[in-house]
Amino acid sequence: MEMPANRFKRSLGHGVMLGTWLMSGSTAAAEGLGCVGFDFLVVDTEHVPIDAPQVLSLLQAIAGTPAQPIVRLAWNDAVLVKRAMDMGAQSVMFPFVETPDEARRAVAATRYPPAGSRGFAGMHRASRYGTVADFGRHANDEACVIVQIETPGAIARLEEIAGVDGVDAIFAGPGDLSAACGHIGEIGHPDVQAHLRHVAAMCRGLGKPCGTIAPNADMAMRFIDDGYSFVAVASDMAMMMRQAGQFLGELRRKDAAAPGRDAGR
Repeated sequence: MEMPANRFKRSLGHGVMLGTWLMSGSTAAAEGLGCVGFDFLVVDTEHVPIDAPQVLSLLQAIAGTPAQPIVRLAWNDAVLVKRAMDMGAQSVMFPFVETPDEARRAVAATRYPPAGSRGFAGMHRASRYGTVADFGRHANDEACVIVQIETPGAIARLEEIAGVDGVDAIFAGPGDLSAACGHIGEIGHPDVQAHLRHVAAMCRGLGKPCGTIAPNADMAMRFIDDGYSFVAVASDMAMMMRQAGQFLGELRRKDAAAPGRDAGR
């Protein structure tokens, strides 16, 4: 069997890719969102209780769709990288990268020696259970490292971080950035937006693809106009809760407005 190609990595810098976050842990939601047309789906293990067996199931669900998976790790930890990649994750996102040294550590954990320090095993989902010929020789080429820039300090070191060999893309994390700027939860605050535009402009100048996440389609379009080349919008949970709230609100209003509705209660 041939080594599966990392289509997300190959698409970086070639047009805009749209995605969303997976936070529910539901394989049905992952499969459905993969079928609806998103280019990438981020399996989040940082802020939600999705553990290793669930990551595996989510990767299997996404594999049957046109979407490409990205696993956001809980932290820049070589053991977490190894487990995610052995389960078949080729694109991994590292949260809260602050320095070039942290970026180098992230890259090293995704590469087999001598290029890095990833531990080798031959029998796992990534090698299609040992059926990919010369898996160890080709795996490094398909690994994609996305580092998250989430503070003004990291933005100040962005050129050095982006210049680390093996860093394929930068991801600006607007949530933690808003907190670091003193405007927690206010992604649309002018100061936060200015930092996000600065990240996009710097990455454009460096020729480094950059991505981010928006709470809604309007802000996602703003980020695309600013120069972000892969943008996630909301999450499976956010979309479900937003739509559920809208439906419920409409029904409550219609119920309250119905003539004589209270009389029979």
